[in-house]
Order: sequence, then C-alpha cells, then structure tokens
Amino acid sequence: MEWPEITLDDVRAAARRIAPYLRPTPLYPYAGLDRLLDARVWVKHENHQPVGAFKVRGGVNLVSCLGGEERARGLIAASTGNHGQSVAYAARLFGVAARICAPEGVNPVKLDAMQSLGAEVIVRGRDFDEAREHCESLAAEHGSRYVHSGNEPLLIAGVGTEALEIVEELPDVDAIVVPVGGGSGAAGACIAAKSVRPELEVVGVQSEAAPAAYESWRTRSLVTASSTTAAEGLATRVPFELPQRILREQLDDFVLVSEAELLTATRLMIEHTRNLVEPAGAAPLAAALRLRDRLRGRRIALVASGGNISPAQLAALYDERRPRQGPHFPHALERT
Repeated sequence: MEWPEITLDDVRAAARRIAPYLRPTPLYPYAGLDRLLDARVWVKHENHQPVGAFKVRGGVNLVSCLGGEERARGLIAASTGNHGQSVAYAARLFGVAARICAPEGVNPVKLDAMQSLGAEVIVRGRDFDEAREHCESLAAEHGSRYVHSGNEPLLIAGVGTEALEIVEELPDVDAIVVPVGGGSGAAGACIAAKSVRPELEVVGVQSEAAPAAYESWRTRSLVTASSTTAAEGLATRVPFELPQRILREQLDDFVLVSEAELLTATRLMIEHTRNLVEPAGAAPLAAALRLRDRLRGRRIALVASGGNISPAQLAALYDERRPRQGPHFPHALERT
C-alpha cells in the first residue's frame, strides 16, 4: 500500500491540532540516572499523559482530522490497552462511538480505563494479533473506521510531537532512546527529531522475547516472529509496513534486551524518577544500560512511553519470591 510521506511539517501541524487538548509532557533530568549511565540523562514523561501513555497524541491528531462521514461510522481498533485508550479518549473528545478489540488477559487497569472513557471493549484472542484479526473482520462487516495502531500517517505524525518537544526543549540532545512494539513511536521520533537535527541519534529497543520489529528492521523485510514477552507494549508477532519503512530509512540503531533487563530497568526507573512506569516505558533505560560505553558523557533522552502498570504487576515486580517473567508477571505493557 502507498502512504503519503510524513514530514516535519506534518508533525508541527499535529502539534497545533493537539495543543488545545494535550499539554506538553515534562522532560526532567535525574542525577541517579546520570550516575548509572555516566551520562547526562533526561526522561520524557509520557506517563503523565491523561491516559498514562504517549499514544493519545496520535489518537487526538487522527480523530480531529476525520470528516463527518467517517465519524458517523464509528471507530474500531485493536489494542492491549494504550492504543485503545488513545482511540477511546479521542473518540470521547469529539463525540464519536468507539469499539476496542483486546486480547484475553488484557491489563485490567487499561481495560477499566477504556471502558470508563466510553468505549465498548470486545475481548477476543490469545494475543494482540488475534485480537487485531478479529477487529479487522468486524471493521469490514460493519463499515467502522478502522484505526490501525501503526499504519496510520496521522497517528505517526501525532506521536512524533513527543520528540519535537524534546528537541525544542533540549536542542543539544545527542540521542533519543524509544521503545518499539509496532513502531509508530520510533517512526515519529525519527521524522521529528532527525528533521530538526540530522546528526541526532534515534535508538529503538524491543524485547528479545518479541523481536519481530527488530528482525524486520535488521533484514529490511517484514519478518513475523514469536512473542513471549511479559511486556505487552513491546509484544509484536507481525510487523507493520509503514513504521518499518520509516525505521529502515532513519533509525540509527536497534537494541534487543532480555526480559530480566526490562524488569530490572522498570524497578530502576520507578526508584530513580519516583514515577510509575510500565516495562515498555522502562525499555529505553534497559537499552541505554546495554549501550553504556557508547553513550558515556553524552546527553540522552529516554522516552518513558507509558505508566500503566497494574497493582498486581507492581507487586510481582517487587516480590523477590516470584520469577520476574512469564505468567508471574502478566501483561506489563502496551504496543508502541
């Protein structure tokens, strides 16, 4: 499929559209993270968004641009939570009906949030991709406006505003590290940040237990892979064509981290920033620790993409008696 090129002008237009509804999120330095990485470290707090995750930027931008006919058809999306919250939040804002298809075992915090925002949540499938397949069949059957979590130029331009805020507030930043599930966040960061400062590095990170996006970027082809990560925000079995096209052209590096590294980074982020962060939001710290020698002495921004960790997940994270992966730490995050 052919999509229009997404440019810095599109990201700036998205920033103007979302400004009446979403405030810029904080970009805070943390001395403890400086010491851990032997670098200057800032955290972009997308966990401070009204739905607790960066995705809402894309949802508001996309729905604000829909015409009356598309809005009348209603919206439908597949999500493990954060994309679904984004669609539900924007739908409520603009008076549009929304349905979200979520997999079995969806994070209860995210499920409750989507329902509280007025969306109808349909639980179907063992994982995100099975929920997505059901969503696509419902969209075709009912004629709803399907909001894909990655193959949407308006969504990518919207989430790119987070990186635009980083380079405007911290113009001499050397590197931005961003988590990758579906890849919309990393694609938006590449477009926004590297258009302003071409020499700036954008680094993606995914779990080695769900490497589809990484393998697709590495091989420059769409690669389906298994996904056993407990971090649902990084869980991708099937890569998305539009984000991958952008990542192949612009992403500087891509890091895989272990499940243990993800959960260690989650604890470190919580303890050093005093913020709740889900493992996808802590993945950039895990990657930066892997790349510590290369990043030493540089100015780094870590994108804390979301903070929607449930009480049960948080308890498991700090329960020394439990293994920190698999069924003992279910559904820690949302696709990014």
